[in-house]
Amino acid sequence: MQQFLEYSDEVKQALRNNQPVLALESTIITHGLPYPNNLETAQLVEQIAREEGAIPATIAIMNGKVKIGLSAAELQQLAEDKHAVKASPRDISFALSQRHNAGTTVAATMFCAAAAKIQVFATGGIGGVHRGNDYDISADLIELSRTPVAVVCAGVKAILDIPRTLEYLETVGVPVIGYRTDTFPTFYSHGNKYKLANKINEIADIAQLIDTHWKLGLSSGILVSNPIPAIDAIPEEIIEPVILAALQLVERNQITGKAVTPFLLKEVVKATEGKSMSSNIALIKNNARVGAQLACSVASFR
Repeated sequence: MQQFLEYSDEVKQALRNNQPVLALESTIITHGLPYPNNLETAQLVEQIAREEGAIPATIAIMNGKVKIGLSAAELQQLAEDKHAVKASPRDISFALSQRHNAGTTVAATMFCAAAAKIQVFATGGIGGVHRGNDYDISADLIELSRTPVAVVCAGVKAILDIPRTLEYLETVGVPVIGYRTDTFPTFYSHGNKYKLANKINEIADIAQLIDTHWKLGLSSGILVSNPIPAIDAIPEEIIEPVILAALQLVERNQITGKAVTPFLLKEVVKATEGKSMSSNIALIKNNARVGAQLACSVASFR
């Protein structure tokens, strides 16, 4: 694997010196947000990580390499690339061997971060079990079950089946920690009916849990659920009918596979007149801040 990794000078130096490094995904750039919102958000998220004392490592596939940390020019190139593919773990070898630029999903970013020995990763929301199809399970959940990376997120994307996703995470042994919440956040909204077994209020205590988990030899990831700030949230009674209408469009248009999530998110943005995009960006920024703080705390155990 190491032969395919290419580190930015900044990230290489940070890892060598045991400085805190925060992994960031790139499908938000290639498939999650339109240009120039994608570039502006990616730049802002990296800035937030630095403000909190961590070195950002945006992960993507470019020019036949897994990039662990992007330069400003590479970030710009990826944000403007309309032909970049969406790479889950199954697609990494294809993208590398065929020299395609690719945004890495949560699962692919976890895989690459673990290979680079980066322990903390911040994203928006993870994938999960799709509504109406128990067999349509995101690779994000599989990767969480086997890859020792702590993932800071605002729950699973609200377009998914949240109860079944939580059941799956329990089955495969992934700890789900509520950061200052005892209910599972639902991406755009604050959770209020999905009770969590474990709540932790302090970053240092989450870092202690992470250190203990891996010292026990448990190989799974850890999901740190960080609710969207209340000021940026969309109440569930407003967003849920929008999601249901978008799901009907998916079925009517026979959209399947990797195309489902981007289609749904675009439909939700359209129906909410951009409010959902603003909420999405706000929760990504919030997760980057918490993720960077956690990366700094985790680094103190090394």
